[in-house]
Amino acid sequence: MADSRLVTVTDPHTCGMGVAVGVFEGKWKAFIMWVLADGPRRFGETRRLVTGISEKVLTQQLRELEADGIVRREDHDEVPPRVEYSLTAHGQRLYGLLELLDAWGQDHLAVRSASESDEGLGAPLTESPRIAS
Repeated sequence: MADSRLVTVTDPHTCGMGVAVGVFEGKWKAFIMWVLADGPRRFGETRRLVTGISEKVLTQQLRELEADGIVRREDHDEVPPRVEYSLTAHGQRLYGLLELLDAWGQDHLAVRSASESDEGLGAPLTESPRIAS
């Protein structure tokens, strides 16, 4: 693992971490990707599954994800018009990171819950801490 004390982020557009986080930063993109991970979805279905998002914001976020190569928009030549959104292969790779974040979040919730059950005193130590020499 890299020593974070030695890393200097000078330009978030050229730093790999900055670029990666920038692709799904904001309130909704990660949730949109989460919904699309199960397969192609129509706009209305996506909006129903991402509760609380407005139509305008969903449209904007989908366009940004499409521009970043994360989401594919497929127009079907039908009447009435039908459009489906899905994750690209590139988007599926990023989704794998979101799954890791979800797992970490679930673990973190469990730790917080255990800590709160100890009247806010933190989880008891099971062994004495080691002091680095």
